[in-house]
This record gives sequence, C-alpha cells and structure tokens, in this order.
Amino acid sequence: MTASRDIDRAVRALRRGLLVAFPTETVYGLGADARNPDALARLYSAKGRPPTHPVIVHLARPSQLSAWAAGVSAAAHAVTEAFWPGPLTVVVRRDPRVLDAVTGGEATVGLRVPDQPLALELLDAFGEGLAAPSANRFGRVSPTTAADVVAELGDVVEVVLDGGPCRVGVESTIVDCSRDGVAILRPGAISREAIEAATGVAVRTAAGDPVRAPGTLKSHYAPRATVLLVTADEIEARARDLVDAGTSVAVLALVEAFGAAIPEQFRSRGAKAKDVPSVTILDPPRDVDEYARMLYARLREVDRRGIDVLLAVPPPETGIGTAVADRLRRASGREGS
Repeated sequence: MTASRDIDRAVRALRRGLLVAFPTETVYGLGADARNPDALARLYSAKGRPPTHPVIVHLARPSQLSAWAAGVSAAAHAVTEAFWPGPLTVVVRRDPRVLDAVTGGEATVGLRVPDQPLALELLDAFGEGLAAPSANRFGRVSPTTAADVVAELGDVVEVVLDGGPCRVGVESTIVDCSRDGVAILRPGAISREAIEAATGVAVRTAAGDPVRAPGTLKSHYAPRATVLLVTADEIEARARDLVDAGTSVAVLALVEAFGAAIPEQFRSRGAKAKDVPSVTILDPPRDVDEYARMLYARLREVDRRGIDVLLAVPPPETGIGTAVADRLRRASGREGS
C-alpha cells in the first residue's frame, strides 16, 4: 500500500472518531480529532489516561496557532518561530473553543508542530488539530517504532502509520508561555539555553509548577522491571549484591562508563560477566544523542528479557542529556528536575 493510501485511510478513520498512531521525530503519537469529544473519550480510554491529564494538540503549520490560543505572547511567538516544526510544545492560554477533554480542565493548551514528514502529511490532509499523547498505555514506556505501538495498542488503533524509528527518541520540550516569564515544564531536545537565546529572557525550570503538563508525574515512562539509578563506580558492587539476592540484572550506561566498572570482554551486548553472574550488559550508547534515541528501546528490551532490575547510569545533564536523566528518574519513580 502506498504512503498516500495509508494517509487517506488514516484521515477517514480520524473523521469517524477513531484512533490513528503516527510517527513524530520524538516518539509515536496516538492521534484523535481534537475537536471531537467522542474521539477524545476513546483516546483516554485506550491509554487508561486520567481525564485531568492534558494532551498535546499537534498542528500542521504554525499559522494554526491562533485557532487554538487566546492571545499569543511575544515569548510564545519567539519559540514557535525558532523551533517549529520541531520537538517543542508551547503552552498558551486556550481559545474558548478548545475542549476541556484536551486540556484536562486547565485554562491552557499545549500545541506543537512536529518535524516529521509523515506526521506533517497526515496533519495537512486532516486539516485540523490532532490530540496525540504517546501511543502507549498511560505511564508506560513511550514507543519509538511502529512495532512498539502494535505490540502495546494494536487492538485499539485503527491505523498505524510506519515512519521508521524516531530520530530524537524522547518527548518534546514543554515550554509554558501562558503567564509572565517562560518556564520549562518538561525537558526535551530543545535546551533551556536555546530557548533563552530565542526569547531573550531567563527561563526557569518549573518543578512542582501548578500548570499540569504531559509526562510530568513522579512515576512515568516506566518498564515492568525496577529501575535503579547508579553512578558508574557503583555498577559492579550493586550488581553483585542484587545477583547474590537472586535477582537478574541489566546495566545501561554510556560506553565511557564501562571503562573502569566492567572489563573489556563484558562490553558486548548480552554478554555475561563471569565474576558477576546473571548480569546483562545492554548495548551501550556511544553519546548522549544516541542514549536518547535508544533509551525507550532499551527499557522495552529489559522487559522482553524478563530482567528484574535495570541499573542505569544517567548521562551528564547538558543538552538532551537533561531530558534523558529526567526520563530515567521518572522511570525509577523519582521526581524529575
């Protein structure tokens, strides 16, 4: 089936109030007509999402912003001009026509123009906004391939558009421009420094901010396995203790972290350390960008292998490393920064 026929089938499904999964540059989204209350109810039910937890509306082009916002601040204009299409969601005061089911009853709405050709083709053909949280059960690991979507939500999605693996791998940066000042509600690929450069104002990080935003619960992005955050120097001792207690263990860290902690012969994917039995060294990312791209795939791999505990070493918190560390903290049930 051609891509255009897939898009046509997806648009017909959306106009019938059904759900369509589609790729973005960040993760795969589960799309529903953001103007259709029945479609939104189906979306929340499929994900098991609390009705008070808002969803992001995806748009085809920046010019649609005014149809969803009740006034747009200079800061909001600046970030959308700088980063749309791209992995940035802007939170603005909602237009009165925006449904409560989109905003979770908030006076604000989150909007984004994704930077992915298939997503933009779908949005352009549909002509309206799509409410599109990540295409997974609420609180679980986000999908970065079409196969991930089918494995988790195949029974409730009418059409799954396959755009290949997501090139960023973690969700968009959420920037609140609905009040005085600018605040990051959720870190992503667009850094605070880049947002400050675009807006010309100091940007705060809003831990505990009263504005509710997607993906900011204390526990989120969680596999079934227990995730424990450790330093590189702690890997071997923590692994030994867990194995001695009869627990299967996997380790995820940047390749540089294994220089001192794990002998050379145990660096390869799936290898078992002789002196630390039942420890699986997951294929380590070479840099922080790769860590972001592979993070959710590795979390899903741990569950497929039936491993009990994942020891994860967060990357340095610069650039997208801040987002990776945030997702790991939430996967472990600890509050992100």
